[in-house]
Amino acid sequence: MEDRRGQAGSPLGGGGLPFPIPMGKAGGGIGGIILIVVLLLVFGGNLTGGGGAGPLDPGGVDETVPQAPSGAKAGGSVTGKDQAFEFAKFVSKDAQDMWTQVFQQAGKAYTRAPVVTFTSGTVSGCGPASSQTGPFYCPADHKVYLDLSFFQELSRRFGAPGDFAAAYVIAHEIGHHIQSELGIEEQVRRKQQDNPGNANLYSVQLELQADCFAGVWARSTYDRGLLDPGDTKEGLKAAAAVGDDRIQAETQGQVDPETWTHGSSAERQHWFETGYSRGRASGCDTSGA
Repeated sequence: MEDRRGQAGSPLGGGGLPFPIPMGKAGGGIGGIILIVVLLLVFGGNLTGGGGAGPLDPGGVDETVPQAPSGAKAGGSVTGKDQAFEFAKFVSKDAQDMWTQVFQQAGKAYTRAPVVTFTSGTVSGCGPASSQTGPFYCPADHKVYLDLSFFQELSRRFGAPGDFAAAYVIAHEIGHHIQSELGIEEQVRRKQQDNPGNANLYSVQLELQADCFAGVWARSTYDRGLLDPGDTKEGLKAAAAVGDDRIQAETQGQVDPETWTHGSSAERQHWFETGYSRGRASGCDTSGA
């Protein structure tokens, strides 16, 4: 864990949104920023040349979920800022302990992803980030970034309360690190560049696989007697809350599957359940999704 909570700094590098296109192209409103970043990710690649200076580089960032408002306070559904931090610390360690064992059994080395917690804003290897970007994984520095205030928004705004809903989000982001470790993320980026007409499809497949990986970890917690009754329902509810169809319905008043980049609520639930029921990473091939 890399705790940057309370550190000063301007996440927007001088003011304004950290994205070079207007809100209108994504429909505006809550979730609009996320849709902008994803569109840039799948169509634009590395728009700023990388590094820690300048606007957030969407080419290396996954925003899994809608952004929390900038005025939200850290803490969230995991009861208080210190409890939220300790909970994130536990989930991150437990998930990566499991993946370390999985890699060892396959004869591979696993490098852990540092998990950065921050308040309001910080700088990542993909550029400055704010609470508006939501939890994300940056493959440039192989770190997961969490503004813990997001979990409050997940509960209050999107109706997905509970510790395990927060755990699902963290496990999903670590799932992206697994993709990076296995070379899957790089393969998908190349496919997007070679076949831009299917860029959204490839993005959906990548996101659903991260959901499936989160389900694999969830199954491991069940097998070890760590889950309480109803925990998996919290995870499924969180997966449904961040489906493209639900976000679009809220922000745009209509649903356009052609622009999906993360998958529908039903798809995200399905692949989380697939990972949970099979309990193996080998069951997470979403290439036909």
